[in-house]
Amino acid sequence: VEKGGDLAVARVVEGEDFFVKELTAYTDKFNHSWLKEELYNSRNFGPAMHKFGQWIGGAFNFIDQNVFKVPFTLHDLVQDHAALKTQAAESFKPTYPKPDGKLTFDRLSSVFVSNTVHEENQPAHLKLTDASIPVEVNLPTWDEPAQRYCPAGVYEIMENNDGSKRFQINAANCVHCKTCDIKDPSQNITWVTPEGGGGPNYPNM
Repeated sequence: VEKGGDLAVARVVEGEDFFVKELTAYTDKFNHSWLKEELYNSRNFGPAMHKFGQWIGGAFNFIDQNVFKVPFTLHDLVQDHAALKTQAAESFKPTYPKPDGKLTFDRLSSVFVSNTVHEENQPAHLKLTDASIPVEVNLPTWDEPAQRYCPAGVYEIMENNDGSKRFQINAANCVHCKTCDIKDPSQNITWVTPEGGGGPNYPNM
């Protein structure tokens, strides 16, 4: 991501019109950079792991990246959101050790370190196509995976006084990874640009 940004800035500094819809010279710059070569060489990594599993996929990737380059490209034919296991799956819920506060941390502590800031009382930038789906569909089928795949604890299933469940969105915690937009099994969440450019601020990067 950093190298891609460097290339874009370089094209602007070198005189390309910043206000055109597409920075065409950026594509040429990218195609002749080490970034494209690096991405191309690792193109089979994810699909191999998904198709063949950890051991065979890992062996395939070792050969592809260290012994000789395979003359073809693997493709993921199943989208991420369609590959999610249901509650009936034997390995549905992984068990993770409790964060020790030294090497591993809970999600809210990590959000604090990210210096995430959003303006208060702004419209939520995480949109639900159907507000009933999280509780009525995702919860019984997948135990509402947004509770787990979001690294910032944005999504929670809360219990009302009458015992019913409700879906809560803590939009101010969002670090804009867009995992929810990609991974939601019902494709019910849409990430849009937040007001005022709010989000994480990593000053030491």
